[in-house]
Amino acid sequence: MPNTVGSYIFNAVRGGAVGASEALPGISGGTVALITGLYDKLIGGAGHMVSGIKRWVTDVPRGRGDARAREQFRQVDWSVLIPALVGMVVFLGMAAVVLAPLVETYTQYAYALFFGLVLACLWIPYTGAGQRWRASHYLVALGFAAGAFFLTGLPGANLPDHPVLVFLAASVAICALVLPGLSGSFILLTLGLYEPTINAVSDMDVAYLAVFALGALTGLSLFVKLLQYLLENFHHMTLVVLTGLMAGSLRALWPWQDEERSILTPTDVPVTVALMVVGFAIVAAAIVWERRKRVQMEEAEHHQVAARL
Repeated sequence: MPNTVGSYIFNAVRGGAVGASEALPGISGGTVALITGLYDKLIGGAGHMVSGIKRWVTDVPRGRGDARAREQFRQVDWSVLIPALVGMVVFLGMAAVVLAPLVETYTQYAYALFFGLVLACLWIPYTGAGQRWRASHYLVALGFAAGAFFLTGLPGANLPDHPVLVFLAASVAICALVLPGLSGSFILLTLGLYEPTINAVSDMDVAYLAVFALGALTGLSLFVKLLQYLLENFHHMTLVVLTGLMAGSLRALWPWQDEERSILTPTDVPVTVALMVVGFAIVAAAIVWERRKRVQMEEAEHHQVAARL
């Protein structure tokens, strides 16, 4: 897409969707990034930024110049990354104030919609590598799905909002931003730090938010390089693992569960199932639209090449 005002707004809205999802327990920012087509840009861009900053810090003081750092920064698609990051921050704040209370009030219906969304999203990493799955791949995915299912079923803790714990919790929770299937808000909820963090955003608690931001930057800078390496060198197996994590994490979005994560007897089934179907249909339609658009672009490029010949 050309770098126009419309493309910047589009990327900001896509980033906003990712940011808003991080304020909602059970919804993974990485999953939304997959839906919106931002995932590769975010991982690649963040990875090059971390490498650039590292080389800038280590090379310049030693008199080696900043050429290698600049080379890393040039590989970042800033026209996508900057609007997306601005959208994330803005919509994250808005979601913390507006959407989070709604989800808390209508938890069953909200989780039903999100369950359908994430269920349909499994198709994206499942087919992302363009390779056939073997029996060993299904076993690996099943193992990670079981692990995610177990972790998302654990009852929440009640840790104090001590700065050290907030720093560590943020460094772990932020990894969910780039790891489809796991929700940063859900991790905070499990640790008992979700409400303090939401309240800090609403009350503009600068001290709390500064510690949280520092922990998030630390965790993200460490984890994103690992994920970038895995995607570049073990792409198919990484997507197999991500598929398993997303499948197992559906446990966190099961509509019929209480605050202690215990499974309940289904109630109000027609409306709840209908919302699941709506969520599934939204993502399915987005996938079909994106694939048709990609085919049209490939055909247009083919015709352009043929015309030149």
